[in-house]
Amino acid sequence: MTKAAIFAARQNEPCPECGAELVIRSGRHGPFLGCSRYPECQHIRPLKAQVEGHIVKMLDGQACPKCQAVLALRQGRYGMFIACSNYPECDHTEVIDKPDETSISCPQCEQGKLLQRKSRYGKVFHSCDRYPECQFVLNFKPVAGECSYCHYPLLMEKRTVKGPILYCASKLCGKPVVTTE
Repeated sequence: MTKAAIFAARQNEPCPECGAELVIRSGRHGPFLGCSRYPECQHIRPLKAQVEGHIVKMLDGQACPKCQAVLALRQGRYGMFIACSNYPECDHTEVIDKPDETSISCPQCEQGKLLQRKSRYGKVFHSCDRYPECQFVLNFKPVAGECSYCHYPLLMEKRTVKGPILYCASKLCGKPVVTTE
């Protein structure tokens, strides 16, 4: 007996192609609705609607700049965002968490500024705002300063048990910086 047959559950809805009953099946990408006459009829449909984010809250008093409808706070696959309530007719969206810009310039290209960003897993990192031209990335908090060993123009702060310690941000050096207090 296959895994899909074990997890099949009746839905009491007719198949639009052959009229047989639709059942909930489990596949490698999650549950879906499929025809009970498979493999003769191969009709399948996602179990839940693949809408770009369901509405969490309507933002009364805020109008969409494109169509003047009310904006809504939505939950999507990559987190919360603001979008028009007339989706899909109007495709206006706004980002809630804009990257925080630091005043520290990029040590690699010396043209861009470092931005605080979040990975898709929620980890904070800092990168150059000129990406993809400059691909400088730092996983720790950048601190303006110069390394006393290699004279690299950027330091990074690592939090340890002893407290925050400054290190050289160069991958070739990486030595702790002695601070005189």
